[in-house]
Amino acid sequence: MTDSAATPDSTATATAAQSATAAPAAAASGSATNPDSAAVPDRSVFATLRLMLPQVWPYRGRVLLALVFLVAAKLATIAVPLALKELIDRLDVAPSLLLLPLVPLVAYGALRLASSLFQELRSIVFARVLARTSRVVTLKVFRHLHALSLRFHLDRKTGGVARDVERGMTAVSDLLDWTLYTILPTLFEVTVVSAILIVRYDWTFTVITLGTLAAYIAFTFAVTEWRLRYYRAANEADTEANARNVDSLLNYETVKYFNNEDHEQRRFDGSLVRLEDATVKSLKTLAVLNIGQAGIVALGLTLLLWRATVGVTEGRMALGDLVLVNAFLIQLSIPLNYLGMVYREVKQALSNIQRMYALLDQAQEVSDAPGAPPLAVRGGELRFEHVDFHYDPARPILRDVDFRIPAGKTVAVVGTTGAGKSTLARLLYRFYDVTGGRILVDGQDIREVTQDSLRAAIGIVPQDTVLFNDTIYYNIAYGRPNATREEIVAAAKSAHIHDFIQSLPQGYDSTVGERGLKLSGGEKQRVAIARTLLKNPTLLVFDEATSALDTRTEKVIQAELEEIARERTTLVIAHRLSTIVDADEILVLEHGRIVERGNHASLLAAGGRYAALWALQQREAAPAAA
Repeated sequence: MTDSAATPDSTATATAAQSATAAPAAAASGSATNPDSAAVPDRSVFATLRLMLPQVWPYRGRVLLALVFLVAAKLATIAVPLALKELIDRLDVAPSLLLLPLVPLVAYGALRLASSLFQELRSIVFARVLARTSRVVTLKVFRHLHALSLRFHLDRKTGGVARDVERGMTAVSDLLDWTLYTILPTLFEVTVVSAILIVRYDWTFTVITLGTLAAYIAFTFAVTEWRLRYYRAANEADTEANARNVDSLLNYETVKYFNNEDHEQRRFDGSLVRLEDATVKSLKTLAVLNIGQAGIVALGLTLLLWRATVGVTEGRMALGDLVLVNAFLIQLSIPLNYLGMVYREVKQALSNIQRMYALLDQAQEVSDAPGAPPLAVRGGELRFEHVDFHYDPARPILRDVDFRIPAGKTVAVVGTTGAGKSTLARLLYRFYDVTGGRILVDGQDIREVTQDSLRAAIGIVPQDTVLFNDTIYYNIAYGRPNATREEIVAAAKSAHIHDFIQSLPQGYDSTVGERGLKLSGGEKQRVAIARTLLKNPTLLVFDEATSALDTRTEKVIQAELEEIARERTTLVIAHRLSTIVDADEILVLEHGRIVERGNHASLLAAGGRYAALWALQQREAAPAAA
């Protein structure tokens, strides 16, 4: 048998989503179902194939042609022993060159060739169906994941999603190949061979053949089911070892800081020990399976040869008949040798596909209304009208938040951590929908327009700028992927990062590393500013865009932010009050409510919450300034 203790697919490593403040804690306690703990629906092979039918149906012509080639290959394979029998019977006479059986010889060679030829033609015809179906299903899942709400992605482990998609992609083509072109053809071959034995010989040959096959299949299924626990244990141990390996290497600096190389090696070796033990058990049980299968086939062959030998000695059968029944059973045992692997792989493929389709079963929390028109942007006036919002009804985040940002003006929102400031940006982007009130852009409720058009009108510079592990050029161009190089360079110049990029050995083609870690905080923020400038949005959101920077860099970046905000409707979510003193209006948010509003001077004069925060930050800033 050609089964093996195969190693599992490597777990894909995906970058984490942008960090959130109030949202993750609230979402964790919310009513949303954790996707990782959700039950995966248990579908049969045929139910799963029906799910894939819409993707396969456009290629039904190829599928049918591949099946024709496969049937031809099987018929040629079955005919090979018949040609061999005829050849042996023709030779069962006194040897003579004149009696050389050319027709059986040529037929035998031609049938051997035809068997391989039709198999390869089947592979050629069906290759596009396998690859295209896998691609279409995976792309459908990928698109759906991007359509799901932020709540789903906060609850879900990103690595788990990536693993489900990766393994599901491979499993789609595997399941189609195993079921259509391994299991069904084997059943066809068994049926035809059984019919030939019934027609040509007595019923005992058919009983022995079918009995051998039944015992072989039952034994293989039983032992394979037993072996699956060790196979899965080896998979899990391999995944754990890979995860620890990657995690340790990603945190290389931390390992060095604490001198913990030996500790990391011990942890990694612990996973390797479990992998070693599981692999050894998997290989030992494979040997048991192989020995049992060989014993069953040997017993069946012995019984068949006994019956054939009796027939030959009694004159009821020719010598070629003995060879024929022996060849038939050996020929049937060849595809059955793969039965254990096929059974295991089909079960594994079903599990992987079901996990991937479980992602498609996740409902979109935020979706466009039927027939929703695109947002018609005029001046860019933004209005939060008596907005309420909660992740969990027991923990309201925003309560009756009501404010207006006239077109081209700037409104800043300040408050303590957890007050709900960043939630305003998420609601504006429709990562969530409000639970009360409404948000209007130029008088249009954002729930009644398409999400694409809404987000196209908004640009954001976040606190933690997460860049793709690609070039600086790509990361700036992400603001508008179809922009020309001249427009990208112009955006970089406006963000005052062009000179820095030109100083790099590879210029705009320099890579930024995982999450942009090759760049400093100020450089990443400038890339974010250039990306936003390239997008050229009507509405701007600065979500604590400078709070993670040092004072000197913050002042430089703040000047650039004020420059790009000029004549744009701007919502500033701020921690440092010194960055928003020039805002047209400042809102003080506390426990989800607006407790004060006004400009910087009027709020200081009021001597309320804003004045207290200002005084506190001024005292904290004094030693640093000194």
